[in-house]
Amino acid sequence: MVLNAQSLLVANQGDATVGVVDPASGKLVATIAENTGPVHGHELATSPDGRIAYLPIYGSTGVGKPGIDGHEMLVLDVPSRKIVAHVDFGHGVRPHRPLLDPASGMLYVTTELDKTISIIDPKTLKIVGAVPTGQEQSHMLVLSHDGKLGYTANVGPGTVSVLDMKARKTLAVIPVAAEVQRIAISNDDKLVFTSDYKKPELVAIDTATRSVKQRIALPGLGYGAAPTADGRWLVIAIPAAGKVAVIDLKRMTVAKTIDVPMAPQEVLIRPDAKVAYVSCNTSGKVAAIDLTSWTVSSVIAAGPLADGLAWSR
Repeated sequence: MVLNAQSLLVANQGDATVGVVDPASGKLVATIAENTGPVHGHELATSPDGRIAYLPIYGSTGVGKPGIDGHEMLVLDVPSRKIVAHVDFGHGVRPHRPLLDPASGMLYVTTELDKTISIIDPKTLKIVGAVPTGQEQSHMLVLSHDGKLGYTANVGPGTVSVLDMKARKTLAVIPVAAEVQRIAISNDDKLVFTSDYKKPELVAIDTATRSVKQRIALPGLGYGAAPTADGRWLVIAIPAAGKVAVIDLKRMTVAKTIDVPMAPQEVLIRPDAKVAYVSCNTSGKVAAIDLTSWTVSSVIAAGPLADGLAWSR
C-alpha cells in the first residue's frame, strides 16, 4: 500500500513507534515500529522529497536523567513503512535532534554525550564530521536559514551555544537561565528563542550581539516553539497548562492562548502555513490549530507519549 503524498509523522515515545497521520482525514493510518527494545526515538526529520525519515534513538530516559544511552539513528522509508538503514555512532551519545540543512545538504544530529553536533552525509549515511558545542546536554538545534550558523539549547547548563557550521567550531556560549528547554529561530534570523525552564519566561536572544535581548512572561513554563510563515507570531507549547501561547513578535507579548490536550511538546507549522500541529505527550494526541481562526480544528489520536513531529511531502 502506498501512503498519501503528504503525511504527518509523529515519534511516539510510549511504544517506540513512528505514527503516520493522513492530514486530510486527521487519522492515524500506520505505525512504524522502531524495534529498539527499551530505547526509543524522540525527534525526527525528513528528506526534501519526504520519502525518507531520520530517527535518532535517544535512549531510555529524558535529558540529564540516568538510563540507557542511545548509539544509533534509524533511517525509515515512509511509503513502505520500513527501516532501511542504521547509522551507528559507535558508542552511547544520546543522539536527539536531526536537522537537514537545505544549503549544504548535510544532516546534523545533536550528540549530547559527546558535546557535539554530528554531521552525516544523507547520500552515503556516513558520519563526516562534528561541530563542538562546548557544553553538556546540547539537546536541540536550530540553523540560520543560510546554514552558516547553528544554535543549541544546552539544557542543564542553561546556555545557548553559537556554532560556525562551516568551520565546525563554537563561536560563543550565551548564559540564559538556570536551565533551558528547546530552541527556535525567527524567520529573519535576527532572534533565537529559548525557554527559561525555572521561570515562566521566553528568552529572546539577539543574534547580532549574541546576548539576551528580552524576556517575555509566559502563562507557564515554555517548551517547543515555531514561528508562523509570515514571521508575525511564535507559537509555543506550555505543557503543564495544556495550552499553547501565541507571541506577537512585533509587540513581544503573549497575544492569546489556546487550549490543547495536556502536555503539549512540539510545534510544527505545516508547509502551506495554514495549520500548526502540536504534539501532546501524556495525552497521546496531536492538536491541529487553524492559523486563520486560531482554534483547534481537530485532535488526532497519534500514539502514547507523542513527541517529535515531521512533515512528509
